[in-house]
Amino acid sequence: MANAYTKRDYSLTGPENKRAQDKGLVAAEWYMSPIPRKRLKELMKRKDGPAIRDTIIMFAWLIGTGILAYYTWGTWWAVPAFIVYGVSYASMADSRWHECGHGTAFKTPWMNDALYQIASFMDLRPPTPWRWSHARHHTDTYIVGRDPEIAMTRPPVWRIIFGEIIHIYGGSRDLKSIILHSFGKLKPSEQDYVPESEYKKAIWVSRLWVLILLGFIIWSIQIGSILPLMFVGLPTFYGPILLLLVGLAQHLGLREDVLDHRLNTRTIYLNPLTRFLYWNMNYHIEHHMFPMIPYHALPALHKELMFDYPAPSPSLWAALKEVIAALIKQKKDPQYVVDRPLPSTANPYYYGVQTEQSVSSKVSTVPQAMIN
Repeated sequence: MANAYTKRDYSLTGPENKRAQDKGLVAAEWYMSPIPRKRLKELMKRKDGPAIRDTIIMFAWLIGTGILAYYTWGTWWAVPAFIVYGVSYASMADSRWHECGHGTAFKTPWMNDALYQIASFMDLRPPTPWRWSHARHHTDTYIVGRDPEIAMTRPPVWRIIFGEIIHIYGGSRDLKSIILHSFGKLKPSEQDYVPESEYKKAIWVSRLWVLILLGFIIWSIQIGSILPLMFVGLPTFYGPILLLLVGLAQHLGLREDVLDHRLNTRTIYLNPLTRFLYWNMNYHIEHHMFPMIPYHALPALHKELMFDYPAPSPSLWAALKEVIAALIKQKKDPQYVVDRPLPSTANPYYYGVQTEQSVSSKVSTVPQAMIN
């Protein structure tokens, strides 16, 4: 029957993992847009300069907004001041964690590693498991049972989406992982993608983090104020709203179990400030198709590949309207997906292995007028 749908197990340890392997969806060959090899090499060139500049700006901005927030503490002005600090803190930490995890932000390896560790701590995101989790996300993007970073199941669970406004689900999950690691253990799902040789690193980093966090908690208790934790620790929970919104817009409402990033990923146009906070990850199809291109070259890559990509969402709000509409429909019909129209110059979509889910999916093709 057209509307029949069996709820899928999105865990990495359930039957969907084996099913994806049997269907040839694991570590498969993905569609890649044609681009001259010479131009690709030019865009892949790594530099220290842009990331050093942006990192100086990042910490200068956080210090400046942090000082402002400190001096407004105890007044109502502290609310907007800490919102600015917290949103900046969580957003920039996430994007720097992401790009440095790919090893492409800086040309110098130790700079990537240093900022990756700092940004991971800022977002309380265990660095070793998350490095391997994100590698899996790129290898098996939105392959159910394989990708540990699928933002939402089908049908969607709205309480989780709204709960992430204060990062209650993702944050508590990561804190539990940190505590578990500090006792020398990894979760079964983490063991699915983290090499055994990396276990000790994950364990000792978490033990160090626990000591640091305990230090801030003791400091707060001694002075009878949560002010120290408002600068380290709590911004992960009160500042993720922008991070949540751009995260929802990356993939939701699009297809699962396909081998073409144009079908499961969005590119979005953002204003210059948000693009800086997000480090150009709004060019998300481009990033997934060519993950070794540094963030500062993604706008140029976007121009090279516009002929082969669906039109970008003109704004974050436009992308979120598409996502919300799709999630509402998926609540009633989990097989509903959005396929965005390709320009006449593009190669056809590559669906890869045709699973039962993808064949029977109800598809909405967004009219070109809605996304121009």
